Amino acid sequence: MAHVLVIGGSSGIGLETVKRALDKGHRVRAFARSASGIVLDDSKLEKFDGDALDASSVKRALDGVDAVVVALGIKLGPGTVLGGTDLFSKATDILLPAMEASGVDRLLVVTGYGAGDSGKAMNPINRLGFNAVFARIYADKSKQETMIKASSMKWTIARPVVLTGGSSVDYTVRTEPEDFRMGIISRASVADFLVSSIEESSYLHEAPVLN
Repeated sequence: MAHVLVIGGSSGIGLETVKRALDKGHRVRAFARSASGIVLDDSKLEKFDGDALDASSVKRALDGVDAVVVALGIKLGPGTVLGGTDLFSKATDILLPAMEASGVDRLLVVTGYGAGDSGKAMNPINRLGFNAVFARIYADKSKQETMIKASSMKWTIARPVVLTGGSSVDYTVRTEPEDFRMGIISRASVADFLVSSIEESSYLHEAPVLN
């Protein structure tokens, strides 16, 4: 069993990953500014209050873990849609050297369909809607991907399509650009992919689209 650090573990894909990892018997350190408020009770869960942009808390959170999952998110609103963000690249700039110093090299990061080179596979209609809402946010996710790919980590980048709720797990992993396409996927399915990739050491240095 692995000891997994989930950055952004209090909500969304991060929280689903915490649940999935615990269900599979792993030890989990859930890292978030509101981690202490996570409504889960499990002896294998550690709730770690911290900020992904604070180097000292990131360094402490890495102590003794085997793998890191980054599932940071931001709230959509006029500020982020029009002004973008630098959260993803800044957090990655702090995390990568901290992982190297701690001797932790397994890194799994959630970005999304449209980040990096996956945006080239979108059809014109999808691209129009994507650019209207997500272009500035995903510019930072693309920067994040570039940083990760240039690192010495054993990385996997997960690019889910449109996210849904629910506990169902049913998805396709698309590794070839010609197979990339829009669709939907549950957050629980993304979590399953992340935990399975840790267990099987699979999809190393790959950035599949999940739908």
